[in-house]
Amino acid sequence: MLKRLIIAIDGYSACGKSTTARAVARILGYRYIDTGAMYRAVTLYFLDHHVAITNPKEVARALDNITISFRVNPAGDSDTYLNGLNVEQEIRELRVAESVSQVSALKPVREKLVQQQRKIGKDKGIVMDGRDIGTVVFPDADLKFFMTADITVRAERRQRELLEKNILADLDSVIQNIMERDRIDTTRSESPLRQAPDAIVLDTTHLTIDEQVDEVVRRAVSLMLKPR
Repeated sequence: MLKRLIIAIDGYSACGKSTTARAVARILGYRYIDTGAMYRAVTLYFLDHHVAITNPKEVARALDNITISFRVNPAGDSDTYLNGLNVEQEIRELRVAESVSQVSALKPVREKLVQQQRKIGKDKGIVMDGRDIGTVVFPDADLKFFMTADITVRAERRQRELLEKNILADLDSVIQNIMERDRIDTTRSESPLRQAPDAIVLDTTHLTIDEQVDEVVRRAVSLMLKPR
């Protein structure tokens, strides 16, 4: 029987983490967990319910009322559900992107979601992407990757992604949003974005998604076939 792995893919936004992780999971027959979508869902709830992130009591009360789940849609992709409602479209909107880093920097938010993520991954056979998977959520993950790419390339990718969802955003706004997210993600006190010492770096600036997927799958299969 092949060894079942926990594959952690961390890195900056718009480097292809989610697309790559989703494809890798499909090829390996693993579960894919989009932790970024979980933080976006919490952010959406906070925005829609006018939760003041500076008020610990409001934050705690809101978190008690949040349930996040994933369901596979007819296309075979995983959609994000917030309290039973499909919010896959809403969590990709720019208003959520502009606030998600501030919300995800909150200690109670991270504690709640990290606990959920560890519970999901306890049986292994998962591909999980985010900012702190290989450093905080699963520091003992079997295989870790850290993705990076040129800022302009990342912005162009994000702009195309938004356009595919019928969301218009000018490139300068997207660049500013990504730069601000990078700043917050790398300097926050709770689980900052950083490369794990044993992570494999993938600069995706000049890589296609297929090339990214092939590299992760190649290394995963090699590890799965390695004698215990």
